[in-house]
Amino acid sequence: MTSVTYLVLCLLFSIALIVFLIMKTKLSAFIALIISGFTLGILAGMPLGEIAASFQKGMGNTLGFLATVLGLGTILGKMLEVSGGAQRLARTLIGAFGEKKAHWAMMIVGFICGIPVFFQVGLVLLIPVIFSVALQTKMSLVKIGVPVAAALMTVHCLVPPHPAALAIVGILNADVGTVIVWSLIVGLPAAILGGPVFSNIVSRFVKVNPPKHLFKSELIPDEKLPSFGITLFTILLPMLIMVLKTIVELAAPENASYLPIIEFLGNPISALLISVIFSYFSLGFSRGMNKEDILKLTEGSFGPVAGILLVIGAGGAFNQVLQDSGIGKVLGTVLANLDMNPIVLAWLVALIMRAAVGSATVSMMTAAGIILPLLPNYPGLDPAIICVAIGAGAIGLSHVNDSGYWTVKEFYGMTVQDALKCYTTATTVASMVALIGTLILGSFV
Repeated sequence: MTSVTYLVLCLLFSIALIVFLIMKTKLSAFIALIISGFTLGILAGMPLGEIAASFQKGMGNTLGFLATVLGLGTILGKMLEVSGGAQRLARTLIGAFGEKKAHWAMMIVGFICGIPVFFQVGLVLLIPVIFSVALQTKMSLVKIGVPVAAALMTVHCLVPPHPAALAIVGILNADVGTVIVWSLIVGLPAAILGGPVFSNIVSRFVKVNPPKHLFKSELIPDEKLPSFGITLFTILLPMLIMVLKTIVELAAPENASYLPIIEFLGNPISALLISVIFSYFSLGFSRGMNKEDILKLTEGSFGPVAGILLVIGAGGAFNQVLQDSGIGKVLGTVLANLDMNPIVLAWLVALIMRAAVGSATVSMMTAAGIILPLLPNYPGLDPAIICVAIGAGAIGLSHVNDSGYWTVKEFYGMTVQDALKCYTTATTVASMVALIGTLILGSFV
């Protein structure tokens, strides 16, 4: 057995071990990634002392940046929830689209609200709105709810400042502003076809009744909600700052004196900090909150994301072992010999990992580590395109090993089979549309 074959088998075994530990032994993804990372290093012949050091380095490098981003993003999402901003977006957009196209309006609500919050958080945030709209419009919960779930998952995987999307931007050394713009261009058609277009079809065949104890239509009175304009601006502010930074850098003369300031303000940490402070005023103090309310809200935001943060860190550590062991370089050579379009390859690796381990975050982090050694073989390829391709792959094939699948199933009152027909298929449609969009985009840039 050649050393190349052996190292590839080591990687395949470690990935299979992740799948086994998560699905069969029910270990957390965090523990599974640590065990698999150590196993990978041992099988690859790394000195034992270097394995732990490599893991520590990968964990630190990943979390050193993302922990701050995740904390700030969580606060922003909490401000949106408590202020009733999501409810305001839904009411305004349904008024604009009309009740007959409420499923289109709810897809846009999910797409916008998904920008600052995680998939599960966004779904919990919007559940009262989804149920209320379904009741008001007399539409099927499938027709209203699937577009929201598809849009939330699309944004979750594609658009920084979501931590996994932002993490692979760092791993592949891409420009975050460029990734944001391209992911939005690719993501919106994906959310449309996987959301309202698909739900309009599947709702004819699948009927569900939401759990009575969850079907709550108590909403904040309209007069107490923030305005549509200020809510939308607050949610989009971090992205606007980061995109503006990219535009200014492209248009500015080389070595312009103001570029360091623009770079500082456009850094994801600075952009999110500015947005959080702005939200304290736009969605907090202006809605009657006091300093104590803001403090309590902020401190209560961090607990639920601790587990997510550890999984992301462990994913980064696994990738570091992959690179330090030399497997990443060898795998890059093997994949390069397949002569496959790098965009399709990045999408396929992420999709396979998504189906295998369930977690979109784990699949994206692992795919980025596998694809990274390939990039030098494509000198004209912008890494931002690969970031979007990886995110597109992670959208699809959400099924029984994904916590998001069970969240949708339980909240929407679906059977396992109905959730597979509705949510799993919707995410896969969105993933395939996103791949097509990425390929088209890649042919022009």
